[in-house]
Amino acid sequence: MKEPPLSSLRGFVTLHVTGPQVETFINAVTGAGIVIWDVRPAGDGASLNLLLDDFFSLRPLLKKTGCRMHVTARNGIPFRAARLWKRKFFAAGLLIFGVGLLLLSSMVWSIKVEGNTRIPTEDILEAARKEGVYPFQWIWRMEESDKLSRELTTLVPGLTWAGFHRTGTSITIQVVEADRPETKPLLSQRHLISRTDAVVTEIYAEQGRPVVSRNSRVKKGDILISGVLGDEENRELVVAKGDVKGLVWHEYNLEVPLKRTGSSYTGERKDRTYLVLGKWAVQLWGYGDSGFEKSRTLTEPDMLSWRSFQLPLGLMTEKEMEIKYTAEMLTPEAAREEGLTRAKSDIFARYGADSVIKSQKILHEKKENGKVYMKVLFEVEERIAEELPIVNN
Repeated sequence: MKEPPLSSLRGFVTLHVTGPQVETFINAVTGAGIVIWDVRPAGDGASLNLLLDDFFSLRPLLKKTGCRMHVTARNGIPFRAARLWKRKFFAAGLLIFGVGLLLLSSMVWSIKVEGNTRIPTEDILEAARKEGVYPFQWIWRMEESDKLSRELTTLVPGLTWAGFHRTGTSITIQVVEADRPETKPLLSQRHLISRTDAVVTEIYAEQGRPVVSRNSRVKKGDILISGVLGDEENRELVVAKGDVKGLVWHEYNLEVPLKRTGSSYTGERKDRTYLVLGKWAVQLWGYGDSGFEKSRTLTEPDMLSWRSFQLPLGLMTEKEMEIKYTAEMLTPEAAREEGLTRAKSDIFARYGADSVIKSQKILHEKKENGKVYMKVLFEVEERIAEELPIVNN
């Protein structure tokens, strides 16, 4: 016969029937309207499956045929429930765990914002909180995504669109910021003057009236491009714009030691590993002295984290690396080149990378107390214009 529906839900047993009239017993069971299935020979008898509700109806038939039965297996929810009932605390703990897991998976745990460049993330999260989107909020209490998007766009100035995407217990807010026209800085009326004494080599006036020309010698504070157009009667004040370059002389007093010291790693190292528990650290591996004469120690913590929370538990590795110190003696020529290179780097850093060193002249040089002393004059072509606001009395 076929297995009845919902047999696992109703519960069924597997019986091993023995005796002189096994076939007669099976026919009697079938004739009594009792459903059995999976009947097959087993040893000196037969094996069959029977619903739990019909189990106690077999006694008269067993007596009549002189057969005996032995339960070999119990299957279905009733038997599992009975086993769980014997372990009440385990079943209760399993139920509490399932309910807790269901509740935790129904809460928002993390929120991140994507797509914003000008609008601070904190402003967007604050607006979302007003709409009921924040960590530890029930997911089923949140509004629909379309309504949240409209409300957030209204609350945060500068947003043209906002979208809410939920993945499990994490919510991602994707935003599109409104395009803003480029704001140009407000410039006041001004002159361009020389910031130092120089000889003008190039002058380009984009706006304003050039006052000097090429090869003109100017002093600090002289007007190069004037912001005043016209004469005394018909005057117009403008923002002077342009580019002026000139030859400027810089004098450097250089001091370079002939002995240069340094340090480098040898490649040898000793690692120590610690288990970190809060403020305490317990060493696990790497006992013993390294034996290095000179060394440097680097610490690399590797703490455990869960989502955005840093846990006070993890590992810490100390890397003690051997170093050696070196000393190098420079020739006076090498020291001179190092000093000149250092001075040129300072010129480019101070006056712009587009400055051009036209010439250099060593005015004085001496070697004394293990050092080389020099006085060097550099001729540099650089930008010499700076702004001077025009004040109307």
